[in-house]
Amino acid sequence: MISENKGLFTLDTRNTTYAFMVLPTGHPEHLYYGKKIAIAGHGEALSHKQTTPVGNTVSYSDENVSFSLEAARLEMSSYGKGDIREPFLEIVHDDGSFTSDFLYDSFEIKSGRDELTTLPCSYGSEAEVSQLKLVLKDKNYGLTLELYYYVYENCDVIGRSCRLINDSDVRVDIRRVMSMLMDIDGTGYVFTTFNGAWAREMERHDTVVTAGKHVNFSYTGTSSSRANPFVMISKKDTTQDQGSCIGLNLIYSGNHYEAVEAGMCDSTRIVAGINPQSFSYILDAGETFEAPEAVMTYSDKGFNAMSRNMHDFVRKHIVRGQWQYKERPVLLNSWEAAYFDISERKLYELAKAGHDVGIELFVMDDGWFGNRDDDSSSLGDWYVNKKKLPNGLKGICDKINALGMSFGIWVEPEMLNVNSNLYRLHPDWAMDIPGCAHSEGRNQRILDLCNPEVSEYIIDSMTKVFSSANIAYVKWDMNRIFSDYYSKYLKAQGRPQGETAHRYVMALGRIMRTLTERFPHILFEGCAAGGNRFDLGILCYFPQIWASDNTDAVSRAYIQEGLSYGYPMSTVSAHVSVCPNHQTLRVTPLSTRFNVAAFGICGYECNLVDMSRAERSEIKTQIDIYKKWRHAMQFGSFYRQRTGNIHQWTVVDEEAGRAVGLIMQELVRANTQNEEYYAAGLDPEAVYSFYNRPLKHNVKEFGDLINTVAPIHIRQGSLLHGMVAKFVTMPGETEKYELRGSMLMNCGVRLKQAFAATGFSEEVRHFPDFASRLYFMEKISD
Repeated sequence: MISENKGLFTLDTRNTTYAFMVLPTGHPEHLYYGKKIAIAGHGEALSHKQTTPVGNTVSYSDENVSFSLEAARLEMSSYGKGDIREPFLEIVHDDGSFTSDFLYDSFEIKSGRDELTTLPCSYGSEAEVSQLKLVLKDKNYGLTLELYYYVYENCDVIGRSCRLINDSDVRVDIRRVMSMLMDIDGTGYVFTTFNGAWAREMERHDTVVTAGKHVNFSYTGTSSSRANPFVMISKKDTTQDQGSCIGLNLIYSGNHYEAVEAGMCDSTRIVAGINPQSFSYILDAGETFEAPEAVMTYSDKGFNAMSRNMHDFVRKHIVRGQWQYKERPVLLNSWEAAYFDISERKLYELAKAGHDVGIELFVMDDGWFGNRDDDSSSLGDWYVNKKKLPNGLKGICDKINALGMSFGIWVEPEMLNVNSNLYRLHPDWAMDIPGCAHSEGRNQRILDLCNPEVSEYIIDSMTKVFSSANIAYVKWDMNRIFSDYYSKYLKAQGRPQGETAHRYVMALGRIMRTLTERFPHILFEGCAAGGNRFDLGILCYFPQIWASDNTDAVSRAYIQEGLSYGYPMSTVSAHVSVCPNHQTLRVTPLSTRFNVAAFGICGYECNLVDMSRAERSEIKTQIDIYKKWRHAMQFGSFYRQRTGNIHQWTVVDEEAGRAVGLIMQELVRANTQNEEYYAAGLDPEAVYSFYNRPLKHNVKEFGDLINTVAPIHIRQGSLLHGMVAKFVTMPGETEKYELRGSMLMNCGVRLKQAFAATGFSEEVRHFPDFASRLYFMEKISD
C-alpha cells in the first residue's frame, strides 16, 4: 500500500515500511526502510535535523545556509550542489556543466504498474502491485526525472527505477544514471557480494563498510560471473535466521554497479544501476531514457527469510509464460558425453540409454551446425551439418520423440566466428574496431546487436531453426565476454560508442522477447559460459539458467548455495556428471552428485552408454526419486542451515506437507561419530514420517578392511576383489521415525553413528569424504 500525507510518502508491504518525505528545499529525504511501523503524520520525527552549518560542507543555497546535501539522507542526488557522495545522476549539459538540481514537482499513485518499454521488468496485476511516480524537475536545465516505486505487498519487495525526460530544446549527455539510491542511518554495515570466475561462480564475500566506498560491478558486457548483481546489506550480527538485512538485485543483463558508501555524517549510501564506466548516452530534445529496475526486500529474521521473499517474488513477478510453475523435465545433455564429436547414430544411442533410465528430454549440444568440429568455426551459420545429421534436425528429433522423449538443442545466436560464412558475408556485423587487431575470446566475436539488421538476422535464423523440428527445449549460450566495445552501426549513426553496451542489452531483450512469444511452448534455458549471465533480466524471458560449467558436486554445493540467496531453485539448472569430474578431476560418489543436483532443475550430462549396469541402475532410481519429489525440489521454500565442511539444506513444499533435507560432508574428520539433522519450515503441530534413502555400499570403498570379515585373504585391487564387489554390497543405515514438526525443527534427529574404524553394520553410517544423505519428511497427520 502507498500513501501520501503532506509530502510524507509511506510504502507498506505485509511486513515492511519504506518512507521518505519532501523537504522544504524540494529534495526527497529518505526516512526509513525496515520492519513495518505506523508513521502516520510523524515524518518530521524521523527527519534528519540541520539547524547550523557543518564545517567544510557546502550550503545548498543562500536561502538554506544551514542545509547541506552532503549531510542529508536522500532518495536521489546529483553532482554540483554540495553532495560529494555517490551520485544518482551525472549529466553533461549543453553548456558543458555537470551540475544538476532536481526538485520535487508532483506525484501520482496508482494500482498496477507501468512496464518499461526498452528493458525487461517485473510485472503484476492491479491487486498485486501498486506504483508511485515521483516527478522531479531540474531547476535550471528543463529536464524531468521520474522516480518510480513499485510495491509488491505480499512478497515484501519494493522495486525502483527512473525515467529521464529531455524537455529542453538541446541534447544532453548522460554519463551516469542509477536505478535506486537510498541513505540509511549508521555505518559499519556488512556488504555481501557474490563474486567468482568461470567454474567458480557465486562465492560469498562479506565486507564491513565503516569508511569509504565498496563497489560490486561488472564490465564484461554481461552481469558476469565475476560479480553477480545480487547483493546484501546487513547488520554485523545477522545470521541465516536472525538479524536485519536488505537484499538488492537489478533486472539487467549488462554492465552493472552496486556501491555502499559510508558518509561523514553517520549514514550509509546504497546505489545500484548501470555501470557508469565508459557509459555515455546522448538524449536529444524530446527523448526519454529508462533505467533498469532495481528490486529490494528487507528482513528482520535473517538471510533465510530475505531469500524466501526474493524467491517468491522471482517466481511470481519475474518468471512468466507457460513454464512459470510447470515442473521441468529431467534431461540428458550430450556435451560432456561427446563434446563436438556427434553423429545421428551416437546421439540416438545416448538417447536410448537415457530413455532406459527415465530421462524425459534429450538435448543435443554444440557441434550440429555448419562445419562445427571445434570452437574455431561456424558460429553464425545456422544450417544443419548433413555429415553429422544426414536427416536434418527433424530426422534426429523424430527418432528421439519415437522413444517417448522430448528433443532440445544448443544455440549461441549472439556470436560468430571469423571462419564462418556469416562473417565472410557481413564482416561489418562483428563488434570490432576497424583497423585495429581484435582481442578474441573462445575464437569468436560478438555480433553488433545495436544494428537492427543483425537483430533481425538472429530472430529470422532462430525462427527457422526452432520451426524445423519438434523442438521442446533450447539452451541459449553466450561463451565470451566483451572486448573492444565498438559498434560500426552507431558510428555511422553519429552516436557515441558509450551507448554500445546498453543498446546491446536493449536489443537482446527485444530478440528474446520476440522468440519466446513466438515459441511459447519451448523451454528456454539461459547460459553464458555457465553463470556469466545469471540475472533477473534473463529470467524475464527464460525460466531457468545454467548455473555453472562446473558440474563437480562439491563446487556446485557452494555455487548453488550462493545462488540461493537471491534466486529460487526453479531457476537453477544443475547436472549430474561423471567422475573424475571434467572440471576439477575430483571423484565424488554418484549419490552425492545427484543429491546436490536435485536441489534445482536436475539433469544428467554423462555418457550413459559407457557407464556400468550398476551405475545406470542407480541413476534410474535417482530419477524416480526426483520425479516423485520434483515439485518440492523446484518450487519449495529453501533453507540454508549449515555451510563449510558440512552443508545442510532443507526444502519444504507450499503446504509444509513434504520436505527434503540434505547433509553433505566435504572431508571426514576421524572419530566424529555423531551427527544431527534439524528440519526447517515444517508445521510444528503436525506429525511427519521421517526417513532416509538407504544406500548400498561397494565393498571396494572399505579397501583391505574386507579381510576382517572375509573367510579367505583378498588382495586389494585384485581380480577376486572385483568379483566380490560385483556380487556383494554392504547395506547402509536406515533412519525411520514418526515425529512432530516441532521436534524435528528444535531437537532434530540424532543420526546413526558414523563409521569409526571398526564395527561396520546396518546400524553404522558410512560417511567418508564427499558423502551425503537425503532425508524425506511427509506429513501423516495434523
